[in-house]
Amino acid sequence: MVARAELQLKPLPYAKDALEPTISAATLDVHWGKHHRAYVTNLNNQIKDKPLANKTLEEIVVETYNSGSPTPEFNNAGQVFNHDFYWESISPSPTEPSAELKAAIEKDFGSLDEFKKQFKAAGATQFGSGWAWLVKGKDGKLAVTKTPNAENPLVLGQTPLLTMDVWEHAYYLDVQNKRPDYIESFVEKLINWNAVSMPLDFLIA
Repeated sequence: MVARAELQLKPLPYAKDALEPTISAATLDVHWGKHHRAYVTNLNNQIKDKPLANKTLEEIVVETYNSGSPTPEFNNAGQVFNHDFYWESISPSPTEPSAELKAAIEKDFGSLDEFKKQFKAAGATQFGSGWAWLVKGKDGKLAVTKTPNAENPLVLGQTPLLTMDVWEHAYYLDVQNKRPDYIESFVEKLINWNAVSMPLDFLIA
């Protein structure tokens, strides 16, 4: 078997100051440049010379979750996946859901506003560190969920479509302890609806 190259810290999809004033370059220096980088480095060190080193990141996440009894590698693997997904969920340019995506949201939530209400509530009520998600569930329906720490929808048999990081390092340099302010800005100013629309072919299947 040919060994796969080490996992790499993916570049941000935009300049570090592109999200200002909502998310500052200083926050991205710490959040992407230090926290995310450390998860990648730690995971590579943990899986070096092990069978896991030849698996995809998604495979590592699911395997190390170990059916709810996570191995030591899970926290770093989960956080690498979650952060990769988070940066793609954000856009410095305002976007709107496509007509097809909006119709899917209205079908399962009643309205786009109701989805936003539930998504904001998931982020606000996640105790401690964690994530809010828009997912396609096992039943094929869209749903809002929240997960603690490094957990994510992959390990729960769901398809992630959008995520919001509510660990304190995502917002503390900008708004201190005012998580609701960060959540409001994220939902109303930063969601990259184009990225959410990318998996629409299986989302509405």
